[in-house]
Amino acid sequence: MSSPTLGLFFPHSATTGDVVVRVAVSFLHDQSEPAHGRWFWSYHIRIENEGTREIQLLARRWIITDGRGARRHVEGEGVVGEQPVIGPGDSFDYVSGCPLETPSGAMEGSYSMVAADGRSFDVTIPRFPLNGPAVAE
Repeated sequence: MSSPTLGLFFPHSATTGDVVVRVAVSFLHDQSEPAHGRWFWSYHIRIENEGTREIQLLARRWIITDGRGARRHVEGEGVVGEQPVIGPGDSFDYVSGCPLETPSGAMEGSYSMVAADGRSFDVTIPRFPLNGPAVAE
């Protein structure tokens, strides 16, 4: 289950019912090319099932906002090619990435889940910033 130190590693979190979504984000210097208008971040997500029933992640919905305020909506099945089943007291972790054409932005969204009893519900993915290093003019 949750521990206070998880907040140090995953500074962004949201709780929906018995499901906690935690996010840590890192700017990737080696995959970014600011001179060509490309900045890249990786994000690590941990989904924790604090309930008493098994749940399954079926789909994801993202809203990605760049530094100019332009929004892009991304939807799809599962995450990183999986539709994980998360048992009571268990968690699922994955890492993915996001490119932007600006040195800053933000992401937020939701997961579509189904519980073992067949009940469908959405889980909030907290808003988290995408901040690159300051760019010299």
